[in-house]
Amino acid sequence: MSKTNDTSAGPSRKAARPGYSFDIKLWKVTKTGRKSRPWRLRWVVAGRVHGDTFTTSALAESRRAELWQAMNRRGEAFEIESGLPESEVRAAAEAVEVADTKPSVRWFEFCRKYVAGRWRTAAAKSREGMADGLAAVTLAMVKRGNDVPDDETLRLAFKWGVVPGNAREEPPADLKAAYDWVTTADRPLRELADTEVFEDVLYRLSYKLDGTPAAGDTYKRRRRALNTALEHAVVVGELPENPLQRTCRKHVGSHDVVDRRVLVNAVQARQLLTSVSYVGSWDRCRGRRLVAFYAVLYYAGLRPAEAVGLRLSDCHLPERGWGSLTLRETRPVSGRQWTDSGERHDRRGLKAREASTDRPVPIPPILVAILRAHLEEFGTAKEGRVFGNERGGVVGSSTYWRVWEEARRYALPPERIVSPLAGRPYDLRHACITRWLNAGVPIAEVARRVGNSPEVIHRRYLGCIDGHEEAANEKIAKSLEEDGDTA
Repeated sequence: MSKTNDTSAGPSRKAARPGYSFDIKLWKVTKTGRKSRPWRLRWVVAGRVHGDTFTTSALAESRRAELWQAMNRRGEAFEIESGLPESEVRAAAEAVEVADTKPSVRWFEFCRKYVAGRWRTAAAKSREGMADGLAAVTLAMVKRGNDVPDDETLRLAFKWGVVPGNAREEPPADLKAAYDWVTTADRPLRELADTEVFEDVLYRLSYKLDGTPAAGDTYKRRRRALNTALEHAVVVGELPENPLQRTCRKHVGSHDVVDRRVLVNAVQARQLLTSVSYVGSWDRCRGRRLVAFYAVLYYAGLRPAEAVGLRLSDCHLPERGWGSLTLRETRPVSGRQWTDSGERHDRRGLKAREASTDRPVPIPPILVAILRAHLEEFGTAKEGRVFGNERGGVVGSSTYWRVWEEARRYALPPERIVSPLAGRPYDLRHACITRWLNAGVPIAEVARRVGNSPEVIHRRYLGCIDGHEEAANEKIAKSLEEDGDTA
């Protein structure tokens, strides 16, 4: 490999100490071709190549400037083994000495303080995800013994214990033994540097309690929670570095791509919506109350949490033609312990948007008619919401999941019931997005309507778009005919 911008340190007035050298060559910043850390800096000390990668070119150039100043301004020797300037080696050694004399904070106490610090500014779903990710790691950060509680109870005890409101409370009776174990048999935070412990941490991120691989989204959420916590540990001086940065991401479970097998066609969707109306007794209207709920997922691409928060004032439902829904908030479901209100449903703005922004979604006449019929029969729930339970409260996720499972048994043949087809209410949104893409709606417009970025739509739904290969083949064949290259 050729060297670029070869910069060597000038002659020194003194000889370098053993293990150090003034023979230093600094190269230009180059691209790695990787997505995670796309910029690389390399330098050579006494013929030995060293390097580092960075997330941005600015960080790489800043690091290069630091090394250049150590070489030419301060005239420092570099350690041959590590490739670092003498001043950085000395500072690192001093930091290790200080760390050795400082008592290490234990895992649970660190997590409790960390969660408390982020609690006020985090959404309920983020709080729950953060605690769940750290709870998974806790199984590797507690010492094992003969009387250790089972892993599921340890996780539950940890998640109960890190809630700030529970800091001065006694744990529930069924969690007390596990809580005592988590708080007394946990490891010091610095034991993350131990190879065996850290390998167990990586395993806990990637696998479920039954030993099967975790879903891709679950793994990424856990890893993100741990990474943010460890970055905080570095900032407050509890760790010299984030050990997670030394490891590559493992691709487990799904790859964040929609499975074509979950998608319903128009006939299957109508059969499912009809079947929903037959769930439950006719007088209690359990299923009939939710027909329009599932319809907005299928015809407008809403997320379930967006449908739960939809209000009558957000709906434009003309007698004829297209209408529109203006989405302003979501009502994601979380445990009562994660919300500030003590209710199961948090109240948030739209996903990945500023709290004050909205998202208008045009809706076809068939959905307008379904919503008008729903409002005429059931009216609005509390706070003017379009959908509510029998008491006018918020529709719970357990409710619309149970109704959907029953409706699938009514609508689908036996071999389809056990298949992934429309296995979740969310799959109706996937079917809607796929239908729009196959109809030729531009990706940017689909992304705007459903509240995603065009990159996410392209990545997740590329394998679900039909007919594009044939269309591309026709265009290529036409161009070959024009060039006279046909056989």
